[in-house]
This record gives sequence, C-alpha cells and structure tokens, in this order.
Amino acid sequence: MNPRSTAVSTLTLNDEQLAAELFTLRDFLRWTTSEFHISRIHFGHGTASAWDEAVALVLGGLHLPWDVDPAVLDARLLAPERKRLVELVRQRIETRRPLAYLLGEAFFAGYPFLVDERVLIPRSPIAELIEHGFAAWFPDNPPDRVLDVGAGSGCIGIATALHLPTAEVDLVDISAEALEVAKANITLYDLGLRVRAVLSDLFEGVKGQRYDLIVANPPYVNAQDLATMPAEFRHEPALALGSGKDGLDVVRRLLREARGYLEDDGVLIVEVGNSDRALESAFPNVPFLWLEFERGGHGVFALTAGELDEYVQYFI
Repeated sequence: MNPRSTAVSTLTLNDEQLAAELFTLRDFLRWTTSEFHISRIHFGHGTASAWDEAVALVLGGLHLPWDVDPAVLDARLLAPERKRLVELVRQRIETRRPLAYLLGEAFFAGYPFLVDERVLIPRSPIAELIEHGFAAWFPDNPPDRVLDVGAGSGCIGIATALHLPTAEVDLVDISAEALEVAKANITLYDLGLRVRAVLSDLFEGVKGQRYDLIVANPPYVNAQDLATMPAEFRHEPALALGSGKDGLDVVRRLLREARGYLEDDGVLIVEVGNSDRALESAFPNVPFLWLEFERGGHGVFALTAGELDEYVQYFI
C-alpha cells in the first residue's frame, strides 16, 4: 500500500494548535518533511526532495546558515519562531508559492540574492561556469566586459562580477520591474562601479557596445510546456518563461543579433533548457557546443564569435 494514501495532514489544525505541539528545530524538520510528502508539492526551484525543501524552509525561516551546527537541532524555539514556521509551511502548501518568494531570497553561485515575483527564481546551471571563471574560454585572462541578457534578478551577471573582480558587467532586461530587483542586488553587493542595469529589449539598450562574453538565460519554454507547468511556476513572471510555440522566438533573435555585440574573440553562452532538441532541429547545420555540468542541468550551449560568423546564413 502506498503510505501516502492513508497519510493525514495536520494542517487541518489551526496555527496556534500546531505551534503548541512543535518545539524544536528537529520537530519542525520532521513535521515539515511529512507535510511536504503528503501535499505532493513540486520541487523545482532549488531543491529536489521534501527533506531538502524542509531544511531550506526551516533554516531560512529562522535565518540560520546552511552549515549550522547540528547541536542546535534540539534547541527549543520561541513562540514567534514556531508561529512563523507554521505560517511558512501552510503558505508553501496551500498557495504553491515557491519557497524563495516566501523567504525573499535565493542562493546562486554561492551568494544570496533578493528575489520576488518580479523575477525568475535563480536556478541556472550556468552557476558552475561562473564559479570556474568561464576558464574553458578564458584560460589566461578573464573577460573584461560581460553582458547578461535577460538578467532578471541580475544573479548571473552579479555573480560573475563577484567571481571575476576585474570584470565590468551590463545587465539588460525588457522588464523595468525585474531591473528594480537587479538594482537592489547591485546595491546589496556594492557593485555600482562595475555593474549597471539597462532597460533593453535584447541589445537595443546597449547599441555600439562590445563584450568579451555574452551570457543569456532568455525565455525558452514552449507553449505546450508553459500550459502544463506545475502550479509553482505560475507565480513566476510569464514574460520570462514563454517564448512562442517552440520556445525559440527570443533565441532566434539572439543568434541573429549577438555577433554585432561580441568582440572578435568573444563567446556567446545561452541556456535553452528543454528546448535544446527544438533548437537542433531548427538549425541542423550549426554545431552547437552543449555543455555538461557536474551538479546536473542541461540545455546550455556555447558559440564563439567565429562560429557565429561562419554560420550566420542560417540565423538570418
């Protein structure tokens, strides 16, 4: 018998009753994990299981670090702390609102970023490339100028600036609301001298500029996937997710226009996720370099400026 079929959620109790029954960090981790299993919430915004999501919620809700000493597991929580955790669990299950939005924070490439419903929740495998300084393409000297296209919260560009302390980075996004979040993150890390946020439909706001590296995480979800995504994704801005019937409307524009903004030895890196096969079908003559990641993830390709020149006829 499936144990979930007979499990009964305790969320039928009110918040005061629940908070009165749970006392320690260990209590909340166990209870939260059970509730997440019962509710069948979707894990796709930084965690992969009910336990991981429970740990993120409990530690995040109490403002504790990820590497907290296990000795605190049996520490008794104050009444306001218990009440806050119960409220977070209830909201996570009943509204299907992603945890990062509930906490107002998400981690990317080793750094916390401010997030809310104006931006996507950071989860790109490009974080690994940032952590390695894009060394596969810049083994000797890091890129001087970097452009983050479809920046949203600014996590890719800002994390790049943090890992590459000599790089100048431009963040571009078509959404003025998203750029408000990006600017808050620039301020958070005091990067105003090296990172700027520009309102721009792809490259329109940076005409005349050239970059050593262009990194793009554009909208790439196709119409069918967008219509069937779990409820959690419906809290994210649709403008940043969907991109036409096959998910490639914005990517096609990127491939046509990016070369005009790259230095001759520059590199374009683009995430297209599950639309990778559609991209290969659309451009069968282009040898996209599909990148592999130690921590998982797929659908990220790289093309050099020279390759964009060589295959330009296919992008027009």
